[in-house]
Amino acid sequence: MSNFVFSLNTTMPVFLMMVLGYILRRIGLIDDGFASKLNKLVFNITLPLLLLHQLGSTDFVDAWDSRFVLFCFLVTAVTIALVWFLSSWIKSLPERGEFVQAAYRSSAAILGIAYMQNMYGDASMAPLMIIGSVPLYNVLAVIVLTLTAETVEQASKDQLFRKTFVSILKNPIILGVVFGLLWSLSGLTFPHILDKTLQDIGGVSTPLGLLAMGASVEPEKVSGAMKSSLIAVFIKLFGCCILFLPLAVWMGFRDAQLVAILIMLGSPTTVSSYIMARNMGHEGVITSNSVILATVLSSFSLTMWIWLLRSMGYL
Repeated sequence: MSNFVFSLNTTMPVFLMMVLGYILRRIGLIDDGFASKLNKLVFNITLPLLLLHQLGSTDFVDAWDSRFVLFCFLVTAVTIALVWFLSSWIKSLPERGEFVQAAYRSSAAILGIAYMQNMYGDASMAPLMIIGSVPLYNVLAVIVLTLTAETVEQASKDQLFRKTFVSILKNPIILGVVFGLLWSLSGLTFPHILDKTLQDIGGVSTPLGLLAMGASVEPEKVSGAMKSSLIAVFIKLFGCCILFLPLAVWMGFRDAQLVAILIMLGSPTTVSSYIMARNMGHEGVITSNSVILATVLSSFSLTMWIWLLRSMGYL
């Protein structure tokens, strides 16, 4: 029971913040435009500054773990390859592309930081997990969606490939990690005024991000392609964890590292995947369904995984 209470204390504050965002949307205090701007604010400003501050305030040489980063990278790559192979039963190429992205791409940054802060008071492992997985998420999402988009001309596909690496280099989250890493390696400390400012800005990142996620949930939009959507959600919340969590445990990852791996594997499909699918010639039905269903169900699935790992003595 104590392990179950511990799990609820970790996941329920996150879930309730998303519920609040959903309620605020329903009563009209948040609309589509405001929710979209909240997402942009978190993605472009507050979350990158939070990562910069956390990394810049950490002895990165001491915190760096090549084995952990390499594990995150290789597991992400293998997951994407497996999902692509499993998606061969889908005859429609555009639907196959959406299915693949929905089944592997996680809300790793926002939820990873939220859960680790609830459990350990800091999220020092989140940037390392982000380094290992998020660039690969973005690069392969562009590749998969481009190759499976029937409505995109070949010239446009070639242009998208050329722009992929530029967009990765401009990714605010990646930039926050890189600049935080450089600051840490410089040996400098943040002046008190800057330190307090970054701490305050970073402090609003998680609640704003969770409110925006909750406000983006629209159950009435769940329609069509339910079989593909449900399979993608099962893979996202359960399948990857079943395959790779035992491997992580066998390799000796524990506590914050194991939680970071859990979030990478089992957090819901990121909202930005729907935007990317729509912008790259896909209908977005499977992606939208997967985002909504996985976001709602993830609070229960992650509670289960945390309780299980805690009960087995790994957290």
